[in-house]
Amino acid sequence: MFGKKKNTPSIDSEQLELIENAQRRVKQKKRLYIHFVIFLIGSVFLILANTVLGIGEDVKLFGKEWFLYAIFIWLFLFLYHLFNVFVTNKFMGKDWEKQQLDKLVAKQQNRINKLKEGFLKEEKLMAQSKAYNEVKPSEKNPDTSKKKTSELTLIVAAGENDAIGKDNKLIWHLSDDLKRFKQLTNGHHIIMGRKTFESFPKPLPNRIHIVITRQENYKIPEGVIVVNSLEDAIDAAKNDAQPFVIGGGEIYKQAMPLADKIELTRVHHSFEADTFFPKVDMSIWQETNNTFHEKDENHDYSFSFLTYSRR
Repeated sequence: MFGKKKNTPSIDSEQLELIENAQRRVKQKKRLYIHFVIFLIGSVFLILANTVLGIGEDVKLFGKEWFLYAIFIWLFLFLYHLFNVFVTNKFMGKDWEKQQLDKLVAKQQNRINKLKEGFLKEEKLMAQSKAYNEVKPSEKNPDTSKKKTSELTLIVAAGENDAIGKDNKLIWHLSDDLKRFKQLTNGHHIIMGRKTFESFPKPLPNRIHIVITRQENYKIPEGVIVVNSLEDAIDAAKNDAQPFVIGGGEIYKQAMPLADKIELTRVHHSFEADTFFPKVDMSIWQETNNTFHEKDENHDYSFSFLTYSRR
């Protein structure tokens, strides 16, 4: 009896909003009904005032009694009120405003989700590339860095004057050379500088790309590894039995003292270029293969496939 609290019914916000909206609609319709009744009474009064009481019986506009214009104007106002209650309120009322707001919120949420996905991919790729810079076997275990488990190979096409490119583009197009490049590098790690990577329309299939750059937060597609030095690039490819260095000129120069093999396509012509391959010192390198290809309808220059191994 005493001390017992009465249970008070709780109404959530949605129910309260529905109730308030229903009350508002009832008030609107009541006002419209009152307007309609007043319009009918007022119209009858204007007609009687003119015809029975003779008020303004001499006043005519365009040949018509004045009360007709008054009734038509009032009728227009009533129809406008009717339109607001049953048309405008239906399509542009609270429900319509809520729908538009929900659409805007959904669009914004979709944009936020896309941005989140982009940030997650970027963080994953950055973490993948930074892992090779933060964890180096040579720093943790010096003996491990001395054990060589892979054969680093330089692969390049160069003219008689060691020209390999101009304006970050190839100077020639030799289909057999491209086929050989694909055959040799397929399934391996390929190490390159940033400009060489940017010369590709997209990453080459079935190869793991390792890009050397000093740029921070360098944007890369998924699956590409970014490192800051050739040493880190070689470390990143340590599980590959034969990683390939594919350019450009400065990377070739740094990698030449560390390489075990050179796969060189010697194009038998001298070219104007801005990028060159280092001279092959025959006191250090030994030619182990030489295959000559004559100039033909598919190749504008003759060339030779040369293989060098370190002595």
